Amino acid sequence: MRLNLLSALNEERKARRAAVLVTDLADGNQRLVRAAEVARDPLAEALDERLRMGKSGMIESGGKRYFLTVQAPPPRLIAVGAVHVSQALAPMAKLAGYDVTIVDPRTAFATPERFPDVRVIAEWPDKVLPDIGLDRYTAIALLTHDPKIDDPALNLALKAECFYIGALGSKKTHAKRLERLAVAGLSVQAARIHAPIGLDIGAVSPAEIAVSILGEIVLSLRKKPLRSEKDRAA
Repeated sequence: MRLNLLSALNEERKARRAAVLVTDLADGNQRLVRAAEVARDPLAEALDERLRMGKSGMIESGGKRYFLTVQAPPPRLIAVGAVHVSQALAPMAKLAGYDVTIVDPRTAFATPERFPDVRVIAEWPDKVLPDIGLDRYTAIALLTHDPKIDDPALNLALKAECFYIGALGSKKTHAKRLERLAVAGLSVQAARIHAPIGLDIGAVSPAEIAVSILGEIVLSLRKKPLRSEKDRAA
């Protein structure tokens, strides 16, 4: 690998930006395709699929063979709310390969004892999320049922590139949430929210709800959006 390509790849890694090193297997020529450049690349469809799956491998296109070396940041899950659902969700998400952070200003709930082996920040979301950083490999789950805690985090997530934003609450609760977002000028962005949070699997217990949330997060990260989903997000 040429030194300039290695330096560029390292820059993308430090910034938590995905990239793909494309190697032409016929002549060994290499080029780096950054995530923001994928749509304009001749191999766009294959690059997009590999980035979503986070897997390197060989492809054939136009009678030529290429090896795609995928560099994708480890996905993160930020759960706002140190609640029972979060206690079930955190170990599941860690097992699935997510870097998990719990954020909740309520010090009685946000404790290492309740969340072993997980980063816990007992602080208001709008104070710490800018420092943590929200990017396109970040999922955020809003679980407190308290607008004073959830809404500031939601506003930041909607202005960022988080691949998943989910919010706990009934349809009635979400309708009120949408009204508040409209006042804040975020009506268009609100279409990105998964609410009620989680896949509709009939979940009842905190553990079942956690399963439904994690399933929806994985689906959002790995699955290519359907045309209908793209239209709703537009």
